[in-house]
Amino acid sequence: MKLELQVATEASGLPAREAFERWAEAALEDEPRRELVIRIVDEAESRALNRDYRGKDKSTNVLSFPFEAPPGLPSEHLGDLVICAPVVAREARGQGKPLEHHWAHMVVHGVLHLRGFDHLAPTEAEEMEARERRILSSFDIPDPYQEVA
Repeated sequence: MKLELQVATEASGLPAREAFERWAEAALEDEPRRELVIRIVDEAESRALNRDYRGKDKSTNVLSFPFEAPPGLPSEHLGDLVICAPVVAREARGQGKPLEHHWAHMVVHGVLHLRGFDHLAPTEAEEMEARERRILSSFDIPDPYQEVA
């Protein structure tokens, strides 16, 4: 897998590049395309992208931008993930989860979106969440959808 990691934030406590690679590779599973970009951003960039591409004027944890090559142009590029470091940190604190676990979940979740998985319909959500649980469990990360007491 070829990963381009872009850090466009002053946030501290980011996972190591190797962690991003491990999580992304696990979520790629048998996906033949092996190139992607993960861009770590602040809330202003996340908000602007979420507003411009999804019509939601607020920052968000992860945005997925799948890549579709023009006809006749082969490409190994799967797409781009944009992950907002402050939102991930705030959510991890609020959910009582280790920060590293939430980062792993955001990468896995985002890569699955790049692969075409979604959670709009209940059956789609069940399938996507089951994949997330299975992949994260391989890193000894508990069910991210389980309520923390």
